[in-house]
Amino acid sequence: MATIEARGRARTLPASGWSLAASAYVLAVVMMGTTMPTPLYPLLEDRFAFGNATTTVLYAIYAAGVIASLVLFGSLSDAVGRRPMLLAGLGLSLASAGVFFGGDALGMLFVGRVLSGLAAGILTATGTVVVLENAREGKARLAASLATASNIGGLGLGMLMAGAVAQVSSAPLRAPFVVHSLLLVLGIVALWQVRERGGRADAPRGLRLPRLPPAVRGLFATASVGAVAGFAVSGIFAALLPNFMSSVLGVSAPALMGFVTFLFFGASATAQIALKRYGDVALVRLGGASLAVSTLLLVGALLAASLPLFLASSALGGVGQGLLFMAGMRALTGAAPPESRTQVTTSYFLVAYLSISVPVIAAGALSTVVGLTVTGLVFAVALGALALAAFAGSARFADSGQARPS
Repeated sequence: MATIEARGRARTLPASGWSLAASAYVLAVVMMGTTMPTPLYPLLEDRFAFGNATTTVLYAIYAAGVIASLVLFGSLSDAVGRRPMLLAGLGLSLASAGVFFGGDALGMLFVGRVLSGLAAGILTATGTVVVLENAREGKARLAASLATASNIGGLGLGMLMAGAVAQVSSAPLRAPFVVHSLLLVLGIVALWQVRERGGRADAPRGLRLPRLPPAVRGLFATASVGAVAGFAVSGIFAALLPNFMSSVLGVSAPALMGFVTFLFFGASATAQIALKRYGDVALVRLGGASLAVSTLLLVGALLAASLPLFLASSALGGVGQGLLFMAGMRALTGAAPPESRTQVTTSYFLVAYLSISVPVIAAGALSTVVGLTVTGLVFAVALGALALAAFAGSARFADSGQARPS
């Protein structure tokens, strides 16, 4: 009888431009659903009568769903294959869209956020590895950049699409999720172009916390500083920005709110693609410096209640987050043995999403006591210091910082 591993080889498709594009699309379209509520929060707050604290809890519970999914399912694709896990992620994302579409109570929003978090956890671990596996030989660096850009870019596109559709629709809290459902169905179709390696007979099944190979533990600790800084900043922007724009700047138009939040993640994805040829040391230095300057601009925006400064801070913060995250992911996946890649990426995303959830919960609690402006100032200073720490650790990356081929 053929083994699982042999059957997996029989199903293997050759890597191609189509398979790479399909895998990147599946990753991006699921990640879109995780941020779509962000520009809709002012409308949701009016409908369900909740405030800043509930908004941050809604964001944090999504991150909790991601973390739970990473722990429960992070390495399962090694045993059952990539496509089944990607299909599960697409299905959970469809379910989340359905809950938001039909949700008529605040509790339904929490259910929708948990479902989108579970979907994101599957895709961040399995989807990232799938993009790497669907690249042609010699295109490893392009694939690593595309994997992280699809993840972060999907977050930005979700906000942009939801804000734009809500702005022009007579059903602003429903129409964005109809559009997203259609995009997810296209993702299911695209899934059959994705290269499938099949499950490994020796891969563990069931609950198993991810483990780091000894060879990457030191590098992981160094890379995690940048991931923590970047994802904490992204969490603060995504969770507090709607309330800040509506209450401090007096801006509540969903399209504009979606654009401003997209700016962070769009800048992140663009920087990852545009600067992928540079070495990891150069990327960490540029990313750390960009993130530190972004926090200074954020302080100015908060003190002056300035939308232009806030836009500049968002864009520069996105560049910093993207470069720090890409450099860390690229270095780790390059150093990890192929059979350990899923566990390494799962561990990296666990650190990243813990960095989102904990600061967001703390910021939400603090904002109820001292207000959004003071909360933003406190976190801007703390995150600026963390960005400088990432910059200082750049020399610990292995390469010389010179430009390298894709």
